[in-house]
Amino acid sequence: MHVPRAPYAEDGARSRGRLFSEPESATRSPFRRDADRIIHSTAFRRLKHKTQVFVFHEGDHYRTRLTHTLEVTQIGRALARTLGLDEDLAEALALAHDLGHPPFGHAGERALDECLADFGGFDHNAQTLRVVTAIERRYPQFDGLNLTWETLEGIVKHNGPLTDIEGNPVGKYHDLGVPQGIRDYTERHDLALWSHAGAEAQVAAIADDIAYDAHDLDDGLRADLFALTDLNGLPVIGGLLREVRDQYPGIDPARLTHELVRRLIGRLIEDVVAESTRRFGVAAPTSSDEVRAAGNAMIGFSPMMASADRAIKEFLWTHMYRHPRVISVMNGAGEVVRQLFAHYFVQPQDMPPEWAQGLEDADAPTRARRVADFIAGMTDGFALNEHARLFPKDEVTAEA
Repeated sequence: MHVPRAPYAEDGARSRGRLFSEPESATRSPFRRDADRIIHSTAFRRLKHKTQVFVFHEGDHYRTRLTHTLEVTQIGRALARTLGLDEDLAEALALAHDLGHPPFGHAGERALDECLADFGGFDHNAQTLRVVTAIERRYPQFDGLNLTWETLEGIVKHNGPLTDIEGNPVGKYHDLGVPQGIRDYTERHDLALWSHAGAEAQVAAIADDIAYDAHDLDDGLRADLFALTDLNGLPVIGGLLREVRDQYPGIDPARLTHELVRRLIGRLIEDVVAESTRRFGVAAPTSSDEVRAAGNAMIGFSPMMASADRAIKEFLWTHMYRHPRVISVMNGAGEVVRQLFAHYFVQPQDMPPEWAQGLEDADAPTRARRVADFIAGMTDGFALNEHARLFPKDEVTAEA
């Protein structure tokens, strides 16, 4: 199926460019280059050994950050293609969206945020921006990946504006303010924090939601944290289970789970396409800048599906993320991160030389942020190995 390019799709030929000027590629669009640079980055490779709910040694059947990212990318490209948007930009944003996550998923992020409480806190979106603009060091002309303005904007704003037009923090940043790393970068390269991002970034954000809903259900079932019968009362999911059982009487649980996940992804994508098409029809934007200025997201679920999405997330929160087995794993993992931070902050010489260089006389905020950058880049296994090296007699563990 060929869908004409929408007038409000981003166009690489009209990109706002890169912070550091580079010759254009003869064979690739600017957004294709961004996606390729992300794929070849060190941070992207490390996603293979970073997990979201289960630590790396729990088994190879569960999603890692890498497999989740690839699933988000597939869904994002499907949505972008159907809606006539730029697939390469949607892919780049999906590939990059988790680069700033530390080891051990949300437990690692919470622990680092606690460690940095006196130094501006830890925010994974801000960390992703740091990764792609400073921490990756591959090119002789600049630090970072020198991605296009549109990709950087999407990394920072895929969930919506960070400030109002006057610069006052909004949404999740209302109380604590916009992270310092984002503020510092936008002073050099203005990402217009007050507006929505383009449609491709919004696609990447909702693709992330779709992947979480479907695949955390799959992983939770595989881990026996809940059973298929527990899903019968969930909106959309209960109906899909009945459809599959009616169509395939006696189907075995493994095939039933796979068919449920497959149909759920399809149903969510179809809903986003229908609702987003409706919103575009009402707003009638004629450019990507009009998408940004619309005042509300152009990509989203219908009200009915948004309610179902909330119900699924509430179920997962109760039955998976707060399951005693998972809590046990994550409590241990958080303690690993806190102890590593405390140790490196006092003894930075125990980090590799390129990370420890210049920290002996550095002020506390500089030292804390460098230590956090180092820990955030760790895989689960490396963090556990470093902890065992530095605390050989400690019983803290990240096992269930």
